[in-house]
Amino acid sequence: MTDRTITLLVVDDHPVVRDGLRGMFDSAPDFEVLGEASNGVEAVELAGRLDPDVVLMDLRMPGGGGVDAIAELARRGARSKVLVLTTYDTDSDTLPAIEAGATGYLLKDAPREDLFTAVRAAAEGRTVLSPAVATRLVSRVRGPSIPRTSLSAREREVLVLVARGTGNREIARTLFISEATVKTHLTHLYAKLGVSDRAAAVAAAYDRGILGDGRRG
Repeated sequence: MTDRTITLLVVDDHPVVRDGLRGMFDSAPDFEVLGEASNGVEAVELAGRLDPDVVLMDLRMPGGGGVDAIAELARRGARSKVLVLTTYDTDSDTLPAIEAGATGYLLKDAPREDLFTAVRAAAEGRTVLSPAVATRLVSRVRGPSIPRTSLSAREREVLVLVARGTGNREIARTLFISEATVKTHLTHLYAKLGVSDRAAAVAAAYDRGILGDGRRG
């Protein structure tokens, strides 16, 4: 629980859903909805202007989807944590959202109190996943038949700097992102490469030809 008011931005293309979420959070004393957006483009603009603690983000929206918005917020080093709230729990939806930088992923059928708990956790930077999504992600990471080396352009940039021995703070300065975003990219890198630290990530990247032909030096 938190002793301060948590501010939110609600992003969904359905006005009825936005109204319902606003009413739900307005009825609780420790939440304040600062604004609403109907697509990802509006979400990025409003998040930059309103600086909410948490962005409740739908994924599939005409005029700008949630995954692109999440990635753009991460690129800008936004302070806001993004909690995906959607009806979709397939790999094609969950994995890109998490990889883009979402703090959590919840389904719209979640009970009211679970949603409140998830928003509080997201505001504190803790990862929140619905049980179905958590199971899917664990299976994806552990499954040996799934390739883990499809790195994004930004993840490759981070990996190159790590290979040069660059620390998180300097990586953040070089790429004009926050240290928190650097850590998020590293977490994604470790998962994709099947490793648990920087040195192992560099070794695996060389061995798989991601950083060159496998010869270091």
